[in-house]
Amino acid sequence: MTVLEAQNISKSYIAGSRRISVLDRVSLSVEEGEFLVVQGESGSGKSTLLYLLSGLDTVDSGRVLLEGRDITNLDEQQLAPIRNGSFGFVFQSYHLVPSLTVMENVMLPAELRGDRLARHKAEQLLMRVALSDRASSFPHQLSGGEKQRCAICRALINEPRIIFADEPTGNLDSVNGMAVLDLLLELHREKRTTLVLVTHSGSIAAKAGHVVTLRDGRIEVGRSDA
Repeated sequence: MTVLEAQNISKSYIAGSRRISVLDRVSLSVEEGEFLVVQGESGSGKSTLLYLLSGLDTVDSGRVLLEGRDITNLDEQQLAPIRNGSFGFVFQSYHLVPSLTVMENVMLPAELRGDRLARHKAEQLLMRVALSDRASSFPHQLSGGEKQRCAICRALINEPRIIFADEPTGNLDSVNGMAVLDLLLELHREKRTTLVLVTHSGSIAAKAGHVVTLRDGRIEVGRSDA
């Protein structure tokens, strides 16, 4: 079943007096439970595509469909519960709230939904990723790998249909990067969560069932090995 679809989406930005095209009529479908990698060189538009698919940015033209529902023109009040309930996000720079502890960061999306089991779910996730002993620590006290494991727990706490990961290993050394990737893939397989991951790494792309390559804002190659 197609869970997410982009139909001829385009995006450009204004830089001074110039309009710079970032994506040009990109179309793709994401199937439920698959691992999709969007790869390409820096500036190819891959992160922009992820932001448009997840409702973190708006398209200039075209449509984004979530389970057949057009979410393209929804306002922020309509999009916020969709992003919090259906999507989970893992970013290269972690985006943890510095004034909150690890436990509080993980609980935050569930608390925003009024989930009374937020703490219990957070405890289970932190145990799953071997961060229970860091629950009361603050982000500045964590290593890069620990920050990203915390971010993954936060992304998973509401049991999202789709996880969007933007260069999740980009700020990590090779050992921690591989550990984080293995964790994401393990959880993806266990929970059958759809995973959409942006990377410039060919070795990461080789692990995906579906790969889309962007060049200059357009899809160059698409393949499915699933």
